[in-house]
Amino acid sequence: MITLSKNLGAAGTAYRDAFVNTLLSLMETDKRVLMIEADLGGANGSLKIQKEQPDQFIQAGISEQNMMGMAAGLSSEGFIPFCHTFGPFATRRAFDQIFLSGGYAHNTINIWGSDPGFTVGANGGTHTTWEDVAIMRTLPGAVVCDAADAVQFAWIIRQFAQMDGIHYVRAGRKTSYQIYGDDATFEMGKGNIIREGTDALIISAGQLLKDAMCAADELEKQGVSCEIIDMFCIKPLDSELVIREAQGKRAVVTFENHGVIGGLGSAVAETLFEAGVFVPFKRHGVDERFGQVGTVDWLQEEFKLTASDLVQTVTQLLA
Repeated sequence: MITLSKNLGAAGTAYRDAFVNTLLSLMETDKRVLMIEADLGGANGSLKIQKEQPDQFIQAGISEQNMMGMAAGLSSEGFIPFCHTFGPFATRRAFDQIFLSGGYAHNTINIWGSDPGFTVGANGGTHTTWEDVAIMRTLPGAVVCDAADAVQFAWIIRQFAQMDGIHYVRAGRKTSYQIYGDDATFEMGKGNIIREGTDALIISAGQLLKDAMCAADELEKQGVSCEIIDMFCIKPLDSELVIREAQGKRAVVTFENHGVIGGLGSAVAETLFEAGVFVPFKRHGVDERFGQVGTVDWLQEEFKLTASDLVQTVTQLLA
């Protein structure tokens, strides 16, 4: 059941706290659940897991490819491994191990790629990923998610623990914004309509949902009615919802903290075109750029991923 927070857009629980507390809860009842960390226990709070459940914590060090191989081996012995590192190291650096030792060998690896896109902040271009969703979408049978807030993130982690296969979720470590009520539940592979509207359809995911809601408020003042879909599960995509809700709209815009190639926008475009739904369409994301150093707020503005940037995109497309 989808319920929105009564304090929509307000500061929420840090993603890392939601992750650690959820995993600890799972570990209490299932000794198969393991945490494998790539020397970021202080950054993501998983040292708490090492302290409270030392037998279910493995420190792999700065060796992400090896971490994925370890996870695959543990899965083959019946364990349920969760791996964490920054998004680019969890995907582009370790993809061969995920693909072969994980997916091809029918093992289970649950992966949290943290600080996606502009949320990387001062860690800069080497730690920036605008391509993690694109990479993971290519893996047969993989599930790829982008968590909107701590409530949804915790739900995703609990679901991953019950599923076989390769599962990837991207989410920041620190700041989150409230979108959903504490009692909200979701369905994997299904998007959620979190705002009704008739003129433009905005499909977004992850931390940008707050900005999408702000943009819709501003557009409402201009006489533009916007529907917003939270497509937190990018693969498998809720194609039925996309096709149904796009029909009759004057414009469809995807809004993502990711590159325009291979991400949510590409997935939606493929779905609409193959279904023969032709409507003015725009992918709003990052186009042909590498990451750079800056504060989170500055980077969001630099890469034109703010609510005001989205307002401009929707307005231009409607025109």
